[in-house]
Formats: sequence, C-alpha cells, structure tokens
Amino acid sequence: MARKVEVRSNLFDRLVEIVDPVRAARRFQARAMLSLAGGYVGASKKRRSIGQWKTTGGSADADLLPDLATLRERSRDLNRNSPIACGAINTVVTSTVGPGLKMTSVIDRRTLKLDDATADAWQDRAEMLWSLWADTTECDVTRTQVHAEMQSLAFRSTLENGDMFSLLPTIPRRGSPFDLRILMIEADRVTNPGGRSDTDALAGGIEIDEHGAPKNYHILKSHPGGLSRRAREWDVIPAFGEKTGRRNVLHHFDRRRVGQTRGVPYLAPVVESLKQLEDYTEAELMAAVVSGMFTVFIKSEDGDGSLGPMMPTGETGGKTSDEDYRLGNGAIIGLGQGEAIETANPGRPNTAFDPFVKAILDQVGVALELPREVLIKSFMASYSASRMAMLEAWRFFKTRRAWLVRSFCQPTYEAFITEMIARGMLSAPGFFTDPVVRNAYLCTEWIGRPMGHIQPLQEANAAQVRVETGLSSLTKEISEYDGGDFDDVHRQRVKEMKRRREDGVERAAPETTKPENPNPPKPDEDAEEEKDKQQEADRTLLRAAVAAAIGAANRESPAPVVNVAPPAITVEAPVVNVTLPGRRGVKDVKYNLDGSISQIVEQEGDA
Repeated sequence: MARKVEVRSNLFDRLVEIVDPVRAARRFQARAMLSLAGGYVGASKKRRSIGQWKTTGGSADADLLPDLATLRERSRDLNRNSPIACGAINTVVTSTVGPGLKMTSVIDRRTLKLDDATADAWQDRAEMLWSLWADTTECDVTRTQVHAEMQSLAFRSTLENGDMFSLLPTIPRRGSPFDLRILMIEADRVTNPGGRSDTDALAGGIEIDEHGAPKNYHILKSHPGGLSRRAREWDVIPAFGEKTGRRNVLHHFDRRRVGQTRGVPYLAPVVESLKQLEDYTEAELMAAVVSGMFTVFIKSEDGDGSLGPMMPTGETGGKTSDEDYRLGNGAIIGLGQGEAIETANPGRPNTAFDPFVKAILDQVGVALELPREVLIKSFMASYSASRMAMLEAWRFFKTRRAWLVRSFCQPTYEAFITEMIARGMLSAPGFFTDPVVRNAYLCTEWIGRPMGHIQPLQEANAAQVRVETGLSSLTKEISEYDGGDFDDVHRQRVKEMKRRREDGVERAAPETTKPENPNPPKPDEDAEEEKDKQQEADRTLLRAAVAAAIGAANRESPAPVVNVAPPAITVEAPVVNVTLPGRRGVKDVKYNLDGSISQIVEQEGDA
C-alpha cells in the first residue's frame, strides 16, 4: 500500500517563493523526499484512521501506578463473576502448580568433592527435614496451609492482583523444631505512607536506592479494605538484613519493562473484552429465556377478559392487578375490550452467537497465551490440532513454573536450609564463608505434574525408545510422566516383585546360562561341526574377495567386453585365481583373500 504524504508550505517557504520561485520549488521537493524517506505510517498523526490515537510516553511506573488500583479491582471482579476469566486463572494455576511442586535436592558433589554415598546421605537428610517443615502447616504463619498450598496461593494472587509479597520471619513455637515461617502479604497493603505521591525514590510503597534496587517496603498493618476501620499504620521492612544480607521480603511479580516497580494483573490486556463479552452473553441469555416463554393472549367479544378458572386471580380473590399480568411458562392471559397484543420475533437463540464468541475468545487466548481449546476446555478438532494446542499452552505453563520456582519456592527453601545448617541439624562445612560452597549445597530440582497424555501407548513407546537409545534416563522419564521419583518407584517395584514371587503369583526370571544338553555330542562330532563352521566362514570370505577381485580387474582394462564368457574362478586358499576371457588377451589374475593382487599373467592372442 502506497503511503500518502502531505507536505505543507510554511511562512518562510512562501517568502522564498516570492523572491525566487525556482529555489522555492526545489525546497518543497526536497522536503517531500525527506518526508518519504524512513517514515512509519503507524506514526502518522494526519491519517484519518489513526489521527485521533492518543498515546503517552511515560516510564513504566508512570504508565502503570495511576491505574493499578482500578486494574486490581476489575481483575478481581472478573475472576469472581466471569466464567472465562475465572476459568483462565484456574487453568493456569492448576497446570502450573497442580498439587504442588516437589523439591529434590541435587547438590553439586563435584564442587563439594563428596563421594556418592556421602552426597546421597546429605540429600536424603535435607529432603527429610524439608518435608517435616513444608508438608505441615507450621511453615505458615497462620497455621493454615502447607507449602504446596502456599505455592498455589502465591501464584494465584500474583495473577489476579499483579504481584504479592512474602515475609520470612522467625517465630519460635512450642513443640516445633523450626522457627522459620512464611507470611503472605496482599498487594493492596504495600502503599506509600500517608498517601504520598509516587516519585523516583518511592513508588508503589517501595523505596528504591540509586541503582533501582528495593531498599525498604512500606506495609500497612491491616488491609485498606478490611472489616475494621482502624487508623492506617505502616511497618517499614528492610528489603535485606543489615548484618547478614538475608532477604527479608520476597516480591513476586513478572517484570515486563525496565524500571517497573509493581506487577500488572494477568487479565489487564483483556479486561474490556471480557467485560463486554460477559454483558453480551448475559443479554443473549435473557433474550433466549424471554423467547422461550410461550404465552397465549385471548381477546373476547364481550371485552370483560373473563377466562373463568384460568383467569389469574389476586390474593384477595377479587379483580387482578397489573402485577398479575406477566409472562410465564405456559401462561394464558385474557385481554379487555379494545386491548390488543403485538408480537415480535426476537430471533433467539442467535445462530451467530457461537462463532462470534469463539472469535473473541481467540483474541483473548492470544493475549493470555492460552489456545482457545485449552481456554474453554473444548478439544473438538483433530488429534494433531489438539496436541499442538496443548504443547503451545504447556510452553507457557513451564515458563510460569520456572518463574514460581525462582520467585517463591527456591528462596523459601534456601532460607530453611540456612536455618538448619545454622542450628547444626545439617553439616555443611564452608557454607557461611564461601559463596561457591553455599550455592553448591542449595542446588535443587522442583518437579511438578506433567503435561498429560492424549495417546498414552504411543508416548510410552516413545519414552522407552529414548531410554534405550540413551537420549533420556529412567529418572527423567518417571519425573515427566507423573512427577514421581525414581528411587521411590524403583524401591516399590523391587518390593512388589519380591512379594509376587513369594506368593507364587510370578516366577523368578530364568538364569541366562544355557541348560545342559541331555545328549552331548561326541568329541569327534564336535570337531567335525566346528570344521564345517570354519569352512562356511572361509567360503563367505572368499566370495567377498572374488567380488572385489572381479571389480578391480574390470577397472584395470577399459577394453569393451562383447559376448564374453563368464570369468573362470578357482580357489586354492589362500589364493583366488580369476581368469577373464573375452579381451585381446587372456588375463589371469591371482588375488589374496583380502582382495589384493598376488600375481598377474597376461597371454598374447585373440580372445
């Protein structure tokens, strides 16, 4: 499409035109060429289609923070009342977190110079201590949730509100060997104290140093929309410990722009589309309900509207009021003299409703990184299309899972292991003095639920091929199949196989040694059989040598061969004699078994 450029003359151009029209024309031409060179149609402010498009060039915080409170409120309302919005968030949380991500300790044994037995023992103890803390409600300040449930809540709150905060206080409790707790803070509680305006040093309740790193967090002691209307008071929590450098506050949000201080709700790009789709769906539903109410109106000649026992009557048994004449399922209403009814066909259900909604959901799914099939849980296409939709969504889920591990899971694990080593419940020499050693002890893998299987048999066969060809391992395949652990699966399988053999359900696998032959051959028969095998091997080798010899002899003599007899071959191990007639001389070539020439004899004469 050609771009239309409009170049207008200014006052100076008109003055030049009066003095020197030729130079004015050249100026105008040069300006037109500059307007065409390197221009973007999307930046034009004179085109009718985008001329009224108003944009801003603010920073990340300037564009976000003034609208953040409204975006949070509308996102929550959609999550409560819009089936599509609620389903999108539930799908992402369920697929990303599921029942919770399981921690597996995989310390760097090479850096720590530990043998396998010592490293395995350390990992087993670390996982045991973590389970005693994370799989109980003692990890939660409110004593309500286990760590897996807190993963889901942290992720859900981040999607709905844009971000969330977690504090890591140490609170001793009677009967608990652990002091570390997790305190979750909703996004609304982190605000500027006293309602101060946002600045480059204080934005969204977060103080920022000269490098852009968080320095202090200002947290309201109670939710601003809470039940009690107490005076607002703020706690100032340092981002890092002054002496230890320990992180006191975990800020969970997905940064999309440089300098962005707070997070954006997951539904922010589609708030308007989802709200209008909700209103349109409600209107279509109401129209279909009204259209489905079949009502009969009867007009009598005398005009009294009397229908006898079918006439709607009031509670007093007298003349009915206006409220009694209403639509209803199978209602029969009489009309008075001079009254008439005009009907209109609403055309409901609307046949274009489903295609239109699907078109809108395609756009919503693109913004939310969820294919429409996954968004509305409708897999009506082919196997390939359904699998491609799941793979596309799974890339998004795995990315969000990795974010959750970095933002919430791993930091809480590191804080817990640090406490265990400081209390002497785990031995880790050099942990507090050498950062390399510390990181080597804190290496982990977080395993969640896999994508799922559309055709389990084919995917199981593919997993078997990957293991047999060395492209994968049983540990990896088991973890990706259902999030299981190889050691647990292997231990259970050994236990089951042993139990089945003991109960006689399954026999032990036969030994690999060959059974004894009841009729062993005699020594001379064995020698004769071995001789036959050796001769057969020699013949196979001779055939290969003969083939190589014939090919070599033919290449040596380019003379054409017409109506020739087949080559005469005699074998006298270890020499193969090949005679090739049909040429201007009979060539007699002797070859060794490896195909090399032993002797060449040429005789003059006709073929």
